[in-house]
Amino acid sequence: METIQIDYDPEKISYTNLLQVFFSSHNPTWPSPIRQYASAIFFHDEEQEHLAKGTMKDVGEKYGEKISTELVSYTGFTRAEDYHQKYYLRNTRALMDQYKDRFPNEDTFTDSTAVARVNGYIGGNGSTEQLEREGFELGINEEAVEALKEILIKAGK
Repeated sequence: METIQIDYDPEKISYTNLLQVFFSSHNPTWPSPIRQYASAIFFHDEEQEHLAKGTMKDVGEKYGEKISTELVSYTGFTRAEDYHQKYYLRNTRALMDQYKDRFPNEDTFTDSTAVARVNGYIGGNGSTEQLEREGFELGINEEAVEALKEILIKAGK
């Protein structure tokens, strides 16, 4: 099972809000026939476990079906293969070229917040207004910022 580990600032977004985003981004009632695509939440402590159980109960009631998402105690994290990292960005050559020289090392590329933000924008997350505010902080040129805007506009953002 591949996992995504999220570092977050609870001053900016709550764990409950992260859970809501998680459940709104996929169908949690769909039982995966392949273990690596199963839906799971890995909790770090009793508070996260309690919040996840409550959210899962609410989501189950909303869908009126059994939730297939697993709730698992976190025991460690293993990085996915490089080709899985920043998938949208890797498949957008013009934008990927903006980062090749800055991040010749795979780990620094994968760990970059700016790279993660651009990957999210390419995936249709965020808004043109957010991009306007942070565009040049992402380490890309004006042409790349405009290309991201076009992607977001096409996605209705």
